[in-house]
Amino acid sequence: MKELSLNILDIAQNSITAEADLVEITLDETDTTLKLSIKDNGYGMSPEFLASVADPFSTTRTTRKVGMGIPLLKLAAEQTGGGITLRSTQRSVDPENCGTEITASFRKDHLDFTPLGDIVSTVCTLLQGFPDVDYVFTHRIVKGEKAGETGTENETVICVDTRDMRVILGDDVPLNDPMVLLWVRDSLEEQYAEAGK
Repeated sequence: MKELSLNILDIAQNSITAEADLVEITLDETDTTLKLSIKDNGYGMSPEFLASVADPFSTTRTTRKVGMGIPLLKLAAEQTGGGITLRSTQRSVDPENCGTEITASFRKDHLDFTPLGDIVSTVCTLLQGFPDVDYVFTHRIVKGEKAGETGTENETVICVDTRDMRVILGDDVPLNDPMVLLWVRDSLEEQYAEAGK
């Protein structure tokens, strides 16, 4: 994929297919590194499937015989000198702590680094297509000499949490209402503009 934001969209859709009602997308970025984490509370994967999920010929989809989301993310990370880790707990094993977490690390200064792309549109697409799911999107950007340390004056946090939005909107206004989507887009774009991104 030409943009990591498309990988994020694909993997988040897998989370929703796995009956997740909460998907957390976290980006931790410094001048030279990017760490991406996508965590859900879906029904999880068996240990056997988890061991093979990075193989493009392993998929639960019935619409095609190959699953490219995780293998492409793994390739994108590894070609920069990074990698991915996968954790998953099945709902049948632990209903309170079930779900899957995929973490990918990238070297941004590597020639083969895939750009993040239009992450704002990715978040808005998820809200529009799956408004009954909650999303927590967080992008921490740390610049300068203290990169890698959290809580510094060089840290910027861009975020949106639909759980907070639902409290304000109430039950009558869905997340895919055009005015809500416009507000989310404007809010994220403003936060990115303030961060100089």
